[in-house]
Amino acid sequence: MSPMPNAKNPQEQWEVVNRVVYPVKDRDLTMPLYAVEWTRPRLTEAALDPLAHVRGKGPGNGLASGDGADAGVRQTISRDVFTVDGRTSITVKPGKRISLCTFFNAFPASYWRRWTAVRTVRFTATVRGEGTVTLHKSNARGFIAPVKDLPASTPAAAQSHTISYDMPLKGMLDGGYFWFDATAGDDRPLTIIDAAWSVPVSARRTHEASTLSIAITTFNRPSYCHNQLKAIAGEPALRERLDTVYCTDQGTDLVRDQPGFQDTAADMGGQLTYLRQRNLGGSGGFSRGMFETVRANRSDYVLLLDDDAISEPESILRALNFADYTKKPTLVGGGMFHLDNRTVMFTLGEHWNPVTNMHGPVIGRPYNHDFAQQPLAESPNWHQRIETDYNAWWMCLIPTEVVREIGLAMPVFIKHDDIEYGLRARRHGFRTVSLPGVAVWHQAWHDKDPLRTWEEYFVLRNRWIQGVLYCDKPNWHFMREMVAGDVNAGCKLTYSAIALRHKAMVDLLAGPQHIVDTFPTIIADVRKAREGFPDSTVIDVDAAPIPERLFIPKQRHLGRRGISLLLLRTYLGTLLGRGNGMKSTRPQVMVPYKDAFWTTFKGIDSALVTTPDGDGVEWFRRDSRLYRRMIRGNARLYMKLYRNWGKIAKAYRRYDFASIGRWERIFRDAEV
Repeated sequence: MSPMPNAKNPQEQWEVVNRVVYPVKDRDLTMPLYAVEWTRPRLTEAALDPLAHVRGKGPGNGLASGDGADAGVRQTISRDVFTVDGRTSITVKPGKRISLCTFFNAFPASYWRRWTAVRTVRFTATVRGEGTVTLHKSNARGFIAPVKDLPASTPAAAQSHTISYDMPLKGMLDGGYFWFDATAGDDRPLTIIDAAWSVPVSARRTHEASTLSIAITTFNRPSYCHNQLKAIAGEPALRERLDTVYCTDQGTDLVRDQPGFQDTAADMGGQLTYLRQRNLGGSGGFSRGMFETVRANRSDYVLLLDDDAISEPESILRALNFADYTKKPTLVGGGMFHLDNRTVMFTLGEHWNPVTNMHGPVIGRPYNHDFAQQPLAESPNWHQRIETDYNAWWMCLIPTEVVREIGLAMPVFIKHDDIEYGLRARRHGFRTVSLPGVAVWHQAWHDKDPLRTWEEYFVLRNRWIQGVLYCDKPNWHFMREMVAGDVNAGCKLTYSAIALRHKAMVDLLAGPQHIVDTFPTIIADVRKAREGFPDSTVIDVDAAPIPERLFIPKQRHLGRRGISLLLLRTYLGTLLGRGNGMKSTRPQVMVPYKDAFWTTFKGIDSALVTTPDGDGVEWFRRDSRLYRRMIRGNARLYMKLYRNWGKIAKAYRRYDFASIGRWERIFRDAEV
């Protein structure tokens, strides 16, 4: 949408940066993220108490006691309140009221106040029918205040008119949103068409609206990737700002062989660049898109987008618009909703702790928030503006000038490359903003367990590469945590994981040049290192002997102290035990994947355990002697890292891991 003139100042131009949109597909699954029936927000005592964090109450979910999910859910999906007419149009039925205080349609005013030079935002909408549009604002504690009632009445059904109002970003530094509610007249419906939020063009950092390239990497997920390309191809507003999509195919089941791909490619023309290379993992695939974007020298940004994510295309435009207006070049990321539960937000931005070298949710924003159960209006912790250390690469917009200055991803195949890049960017003065209203739907982690796959190698190795790069000095917590990881794997009888952790530490200690030299072959080496262990061999459940008895999960009701004592007893029992199930002819029990916890295998030496994907079983067998030998070997490596931390850290920090020149040589060798 082209910039609009300012009626008060004809010289001032305004640019739409957030269109109000509605779902066209999967409406029943996603509607609470876009529009809901209005209900009176009710906040908890903790939300109303300014000293709640001191008293240890916390804001909770914001719902008043006893309100439960019905406070904002039952009416949310009611077809008796409103109808979605199209991508940008909604009709409120007579006598009904809706709210746009939702994840995708509330304007993140506090983020624009903090990170841009914008100080006034304009709301505009075309309306038809009879009713009132009421503008609202919230603050960092989630308190809501009406700002302006805008009458929205037209004398004839076919007529429409435009309403507009300017809202200053005062008092929004710590948090708060803008949004509108719409109430239809008692006898006539009210239709809101093309509602949008605009900002003054004079506040834009760039001289003109920027363009982007999109980097998608895929490995044997051709249908998912093709769907992603089709979604992008079907968004005209996005394609106006798009230079090209770099689709880096690293698999053997190719995207270009998908039915309809040639039609998609013809439709996109020069806006699709299909690339083939050997499998270099996510870091290699995304780095290829970053590399090509910088080399083409056309785009201001490169957007990293997962192949199997379902994107809200408007999110891409919002991230791009926001990046244009930031005071300094900024990485702009989006959140991840669960693909199998579309209203549940896994996370929006995360934090990295330099004391523990661990990442996790920002304080006050726990994982897995369900906006259907806990609407935005009744979730005060979601109104506070948060600052993040990085944004995962299911969706992250990176300025090309940042790529030129700090390089591409580290050549680490998968895991922690996105975290490290955010930390590296921050060290160079570039911040990451995880922007509300920007997100994708992505497959959740319910059926994934790195401890039982080859991924465990990369989880440990790359995390500690990150540690020596960004942790100033080691502490005993590091060592305890790594040993505890081995003990935990032993309690679960997953000895292949301990072997991979050993290899990860050996490779880490071999130095950065070794990491780069083994990068092209590392996945094959890791798979080979995992072979031969009972817990790494998948068998058909019907081919396995029938277990001796049924598995009955133990029901425990333990407090924090009881859990700690149970953990200690289990760990010590595993370390000192003499159990051996290597010669068992029958498993004792069959354990479902969800119950494969560290307490389950106490007293069990042989068990069939369902694989995380639910398609097979693995015959876990206890080998106490092997376990103790592996624990001792790994502990020696951890101690070596601890004692030589300074020397190792210096070597890694001096080494240029991620330069464009280094990656150019890697890509040349990876051609297929």
